[in-house]
Amino acid sequence: MEDYFRFYGFQPAFNLDAAAVKARFFELSRKYHPDFFANESPEKQDEVLQLSTLNTNAYKTLSDPARRMAYLLELKGVLAANENYVLPQAFLMDMMEVNEAIMDLQFDPDQQKAGVIRGQVAAIEKEMQEELAALTRQYDETDDGAVQSGLLQAIKDLHYRLKYLVRMQENLAKLN
Repeated sequence: MEDYFRFYGFQPAFNLDAAAVKARFFELSRKYHPDFFANESPEKQDEVLQLSTLNTNAYKTLSDPARRMAYLLELKGVLAANENYVLPQAFLMDMMEVNEAIMDLQFDPDQQKAGVIRGQVAAIEKEMQEELAALTRQYDETDDGAVQSGLLQAIKDLHYRLKYLVRMQENLAKLN
C-alpha cells in the first residue's frame, strides 16, 4: 500500500490542513506533469505517469476526511478491506427501533414521521461526529503508541457505526 502521507511529506494524521494538502497536490502536479517529460525515455515517461497517478490518488484520499480516515485506519493495520466487522450489540439494539420505524414508513408513508426519524438519525450522527472529532484530535496530538492503538480501535468502531447510519439515511431518502 502506497503511503500517501509520506509521499506528500506529512505525518499520518486524521486532521490535515486542507490548504496544505491542496498546495502539495498542485506542487507535485507541476513537478510530475507528463507533458514536461514528452522527450524523455519511455521508462522515464512511465515513471512520471505513475507518480502523477500517485499524486492524484493521494489528493483524492487526503483531501476527503472520510476517505482519509478509512485510509489511515487501513494504513495502520486496524481496518481490513472487506472486513466483516461486527457492530456492538448495544448500538444495534439502539438502532432497531429506528430501523423498524423506517420499515413501517415503507409500507405506510407519512412525511411527518419521516421528518421526525430524519431528525433522530441526524442527532445520532451529530453526536457520533463530535465523538469522532475528539478522538481523532487526541490521536493526532499524542505520540504514545499504546494510547494511539486504543484510539484507533475506538475510531474504527465509530467509522463502522457511521457507515451504518449512512445506509439508514439512504433508506430514508428512498421514502421521498
